This record gives sequence, structure tokens and C-alpha cells, in this order.
Amino acid sequence: MVRIVFTGGSGKAGRHVIPYLVSQGHEILNLDLVDFPDPSLGVYTMKCNLVDSGQVFNALTSLFNMGEYAREDDWKERANGGYLGTPAMVIHFAAYARDMIVPDNLTFAANTQATYNVIEASCKLGVRKIIIASSETTYGVCFTQGEKGNEYRSFPLLEEYDIDPMDTYGLSKKIGEETARSFARRFAKAYPDGKGVDIYAFRIGNVVEPHEYARDFKQYLMEVDVRKRNAWSYIDARDLGKMCHLASQSSGLGFQVFNATNDTASSLLPTRTLLSLVAPNTPIIGHDLGEWEAPLSNRKMRKLLGFKDTPDWTWRAELESAGFDLGSMARELKENLAKQGRLQA
Repeated sequence: MVRIVFTGGSGKAGRHVIPYLVSQGHEILNLDLVDFPDPSLGVYTMKCNLVDSGQVFNALTSLFNMGEYAREDDWKERANGGYLGTPAMVIHFAAYARDMIVPDNLTFAANTQATYNVIEASCKLGVRKIIIASSETTYGVCFTQGEKGNEYRSFPLLEEYDIDPMDTYGLSKKIGEETARSFARRFAKAYPDGKGVDIYAFRIGNVVEPHEYARDFKQYLMEVDVRKRNAWSYIDARDLGKMCHLASQSSGLGFQVFNATNDTASSLLPTRTLLSLVAPNTPIIGHDLGEWEAPLSNRKMRKLLGFKDTPDWTWRAELESAGFDLGSMARELKENLAKQGRLQA
């Protein structure tokens, strides 16, 4: 069991990540501006403006729920920063989740300041494990303006890629990664055991909730160009919870960037065939791309954190469960592409 402060837990991803973490025995305090949508889970939401550094420091030394007032205060725990000790882990998902929710200057200011405040407070209070939500948008195509720069430079997209977003949201996430890197360096040997803080930036792919498979994936699969902005990749919201849990079990990795995606591309065509159609001028380099592997590759996540797709939560399993005939869909897709002259019959 780990005591985790989770920011933005009432949002699209958090409403699935938090239940998974609770199922693994973790205690959660949700910092958000709106209540957690499922009261039956028993997760307490503290209203907190993360742009205010004082609120962040205070929230990270808070009780996790009203019931904890019944627990005795302990000076040993209080010495660690809070009445009952600071959390063992902080997961920071709160943000304006895309451009054009608010004006760009506010998106940039709020996202970067909140990330700085959460990381700073966590490090200074002695939290040794931090996850921040970065984004697929950092790869520079998702919210690109017009056609200029609207191509990936190479596949697969790995964490070492020279990220170059032109949009405000993606830029705020890139700066969040640099903020995390700086604090991880500063607190690299901050503890008596000679170890430092672990900060993992998850470049989260297109988050898919369970109900969205039947609603959206037929279009994704039958219109091969439509998923370019997401690099034909996705992450099941529940598997994102699994990734956060696996991160809670690791230690000693320092600052790391992880692509947070599922294993396979959202495509009825093998990945190399797909890319030859939709990105014919983009080279595949430095990596043995698997037959169905997502172009936004999660190999590092699998290698260092031990992530594996949950079989029942893959897009194939979800669509088959909903009654879709994937074989017929694949045949229809190939016929349509052949008629367009894009694929040999």
C-alpha cells in the first residue's frame, strides 16, 4: 500500500486510473477543482488551486480524508512534513488538457506553474516518487498548425526523439519534462541512503475510456489517415492506471521519460503496411518495429516498469466483445484502399 496524492483525478484519465490504484490497495487523496465522479469509491477530493504554491505545500501535508482525524498525531510522522507524514508518491495529471479550453497564455501559465509547484513541493517535502503527465503532443504533430511540420521525422517514436511541439499545450508539456529533469538532478542524492527522487514523465497517448471503443474505433480503423495526430496509438485509461501502479513499485531510476501507450497500433493493417500508406516518406530507423507495434512505442515502459497490456482491455478485445466482425472490417478496408489505388488487391 502506498499513500498517493493524485492531482486532476476527476478528469478523463484520473476517473479510471484512481479506481485501479485503489484496487491495488493504495490510499488516494484527489486534488482537483471538482469532486471525484464516483462517490462510492470513497476517494476524498480536496479543492486545490495548483497555481498557488502555498496551497500545494499545504495539500501535500494534509490528511487524506475526514476519518483520519480519529488517528493519533505522531511527532515522527509530523517531522516528515505532515500530521501523518507526507505521501509516498505524487501523481500530477491536472492541467488544461488541450489548446483552446482557455486562451493560450493561460494554458501555458497554468500548466507550467502547476507542474513546477507540484514538483517543487514534493521534492522539498521529501516525496521520493513523482509521476507527471506529459503528452504525445510533444512529438510535434498532434496540434500542428497547417501542413508545415505535419510529419513525423522517423518511426518508431521513442523517448529520445527530439521533441518539437509548436502548439501551446505541447510546449507546456515539454517544459514540464525539463522542470522534472532539473529537480531530479537537484535532488539526485537528497536522502540518507545516497539515493534521490524518482520523477517519471509519462508521454500519455490518446486516452480511451471503455465506452469509447464501440463509439469511435470503427472510424479509426476504417479511415487510415484519421489517427495521424495520435501516431495511430492509444492508451486504455485503465492500463494507464496499471502503469502508475507499476511505477509505484520501482525505485532508483531517477528522471525518466516513458511513452505511455498500449502495445499495438489502432489499425487493421500491420504497422509497416499502415505506415507505407499514411507516411511513405518517413523512415523507420534504429528499431525493429513489431508486426502490430504502435508507432508511438512503449518498449521502454515494458522493459523498465514491466508493463503488459491487459488482454481484455485491448481495442480488439473490446470491439469483439461489442459484436464487431473485425475480419469483415479488415476485408472491407483493403477493398476500399485497393479502389483508391493505395493498396494492391
